[in-house]
Amino acid sequence: MIKFQKVFVLLLTATVFLSCENDKKPTVNDAILPTTITVKGDRFVDDLGRQVILNGVNLGSKNKEEGYIFQSGPELYAKLKKQGVNTIRFLIIWDGLEPEPGVYNEAYLKEIDQRIQWAADNNIFVVLDMHQDLYSVKYSDGAPKWATLDEGKLHTTGAIWSDAYLLSEAVQTSFDNFWLNKPAADGVGIQDRYIALWQHIAKRYANNKTVIGYDIMNEPFPGSSGVQSTMILLGAYGQLHYKLTGEVLTEEQLGAMWSDEESRMQALEVISTTENYDFVISQLFDLVKEFESTHLQAMYQKVSDAIRQVDTNHILFLEHSYYGNTGVASSIERVTLADGTPDPLVAYAAHGYDLVVDTKAAALAADARVGYIFNQIKKKGEQLKMPVWVGEWGAYYDNSETVIPTAISSVGLIEDYLFGNAYWSYSNELDTMEFFKKVLLRAYPAYTNGELLSYHNDFEANTFTMEWDEVKDHNSPTVVYIPNLSKLNKEEIKDFTTDEIKDSDAGYLIIPTSEMGGKRSLNLTFK
Repeated sequence: MIKFQKVFVLLLTATVFLSCENDKKPTVNDAILPTTITVKGDRFVDDLGRQVILNGVNLGSKNKEEGYIFQSGPELYAKLKKQGVNTIRFLIIWDGLEPEPGVYNEAYLKEIDQRIQWAADNNIFVVLDMHQDLYSVKYSDGAPKWATLDEGKLHTTGAIWSDAYLLSEAVQTSFDNFWLNKPAADGVGIQDRYIALWQHIAKRYANNKTVIGYDIMNEPFPGSSGVQSTMILLGAYGQLHYKLTGEVLTEEQLGAMWSDEESRMQALEVISTTENYDFVISQLFDLVKEFESTHLQAMYQKVSDAIRQVDTNHILFLEHSYYGNTGVASSIERVTLADGTPDPLVAYAAHGYDLVVDTKAAALAADARVGYIFNQIKKKGEQLKMPVWVGEWGAYYDNSETVIPTAISSVGLIEDYLFGNAYWSYSNELDTMEFFKKVLLRAYPAYTNGELLSYHNDFEANTFTMEWDEVKDHNSPTVVYIPNLSKLNKEEIKDFTTDEIKDSDAGYLIIPTSEMGGKRSLNLTFK
């Protein structure tokens, strides 16, 4: 649901640039479209050296009956290109990939190959995401049953699917045994199998330029230690309530408050300020750090070691734990190469969701909480010195106008922080949704010659602005995706060229390099 394209445009010759002496304009040359995306420092860059804003959607199926493949033909990928998508977070499922220990499903892999080719045909890059929810296909999606060591524990669910992380002993025990690398029936540790699977995938795609990287695990959960989080959060809220009102609440009262929908909404209102939300959510830091700095970091390093034996080209996308979705500060670190030096091809793959996600109150997401979550992501990316890719955000399932302000707020943060992103998630109904048509389908700087300093869509004024520091003597133009070229003001773009995406109103604004380089700006007003 996002818009981008990677139609890379270049000047006809190395001397073509816009100046008072030379008014030649760049043209699109299919032969020099970007062929890959990598990491340079804290930025994503293309093979022409331009800074890239990854903008895309999650695409996949959690349904075993569908073969864990989103059912479509190549026309979907052509449509996504028109909508500006330049990246897909493509869900792959362990149960589909390895139905028996050490036996890989070639038929499933070939289906994945086909989708990657359709993406390539439309200049869309792919991040392969090893997806799980509640650990296993036994409870939702993810690990095969043979790798689900739940020890016969009870599976308990709640009002929201994700409640089972905190309620289900079966889910928690399955995670515990994964982190402990307990052996399956064949005597091989289940985490060892997971690592070997990633190596198999990386070997297959090591030289595939459309695949730009591997998202090693979706929303890792610590297991039974995570049960403590409920008591910690209730206790923290009780402290905050006392601080604000002087009233002491018992554990029973706190539990009842958060179990009742009406009182829960009142409690959420209390923590809808940055200060109050931080007071509560930061109480989880020590618990989460213990997991992320031990079990999670160790698994990431082992997977990295296995992948780097067969693939030194692709980006490793590292996620924080499940709790990081809500703004708990992450303690993950960069993985290292075999010689102990930092791996340069790593990105921080954060997720960001307000507490009301997956509920009827999704349109009531608090700007302060969402702002807090995205600021935590920004700070962690800066600490890691990695590019940031928000691999999941949104989950807006409401087709009414009420969700539009929430969408505008999140998009504004993504733009302000120059994050890459993949909206959760694509569906066949997405492009009929009001928030998609009015917010997500927007202009953005797909490829910038030099350093992108800022960009912003003002949805009320119908304007787009960007600033960048251009590299002198670099012939690759800056390319801005425009959802409807006919809405551009011709006077504002008289020095530039446009290139239309086939069979669509969308296309690209192509900005040639200037003679002097340096600071530049663009201001567009849409009709």
